[in-house]
Amino acid sequence: MRNPIPVAGPWITPKEIDYVTDAVTNAWYGNANLYHERFERAFADRIGVRYAMALPSCTSGIHLALSALGIGPGDEVIVPEITWIASAAPISYVGATPVFADVDPKTWCICPDSVESLIGPRTKAIITVDLYGNMADYDRLVPMARRHGIKLIEDAAEAVGATYRGRPAGSFGDAAVFSFHGSKTLTTGEGGMLLTQDQSLFERSSFLRDHGRDPGDFSFENGEVAFKYKMSAMQAALGLAQTERLDELITRKREVFAWYARHLSDVAGVVLNDPGPEVEASYWMVSAVWEESFGLDKRQVRDVLKEHGIDSRPFFSPLSSLKAYQHIPGIHSNRERNSVSYRLRDNGINLPSALCVQQTDVDFVCGVLRNIFER
Repeated sequence: MRNPIPVAGPWITPKEIDYVTDAVTNAWYGNANLYHERFERAFADRIGVRYAMALPSCTSGIHLALSALGIGPGDEVIVPEITWIASAAPISYVGATPVFADVDPKTWCICPDSVESLIGPRTKAIITVDLYGNMADYDRLVPMARRHGIKLIEDAAEAVGATYRGRPAGSFGDAAVFSFHGSKTLTTGEGGMLLTQDQSLFERSSFLRDHGRDPGDFSFENGEVAFKYKMSAMQAALGLAQTERLDELITRKREVFAWYARHLSDVAGVVLNDPGPEVEASYWMVSAVWEESFGLDKRQVRDVLKEHGIDSRPFFSPLSSLKAYQHIPGIHSNRERNSVSYRLRDNGINLPSALCVQQTDVDFVCGVLRNIFER
């Protein structure tokens, strides 16, 4: 029996092992922050921004950004329907209200027309999500945010290595965040990064991330009740090694996508990630969406794949459909207003996209998928 084909997972080499071994051996005392500083500088340089802050998660990065921007009770923040709840949960952490926008039917990223229709007097920020390694329409979203005097936070958790008109994911927002979860292209096991060009936003975030203390404070003089959001030296060492190998990791992700595209591009009614002409996607997940006319939902397709030892993930359900958000007044109107998101909900899955996946694995997966969709 063949081993299960994983949907996500890292590519670790002796370089990562050597860096982490050095960190666990030497990154103490006066060297405690050595790998943090190297990782943050290397990653900031890669994205092309001034400031980077290594954190325990992408979620903590969004929380810090919202807090540092002064967003709180009475405010609204627009976020796309199709994303992991981590993109929206920090809005509730700070006491603000999430407002869910529809997504583009091709890119599956937040739809600018939907965003424009939702901006009101209480709107303080837009959180864009570069879904599955694709990127949102920043030609429209960045000027829109500026025109309305609201902030833009770019959730690039899934899009490290992607570019929009040649600019890297993570370089478009007033703040941007990345995830380094164990499933991500670049991993620290658990972890994240907050990026910004804004010195005041960075300094405020630095203050909030360490229990409301000024950086370098050794007197334990806390100015506010704040948070504890730090990454370990071992994680930072792993992240540095992975950042130095990022081109290799992204090349492999694009290669895996090309294998799927070659097999499935002629299957009528089934589409894979569509980045559009402005985007060079990094394909964290290879995703397949099929027409409703197949009469198949994502649970049925995943069950068949599982029978063949193939791991998969369901396409995200609209956030407004989750039990967690049913308390929001008028939430049920989202089903009609955000019709693209609700149409995608049952007809999409993420295919095995782990960095260890081989071409023979993709050949096998695609053979099973063709049998499902062509029967």
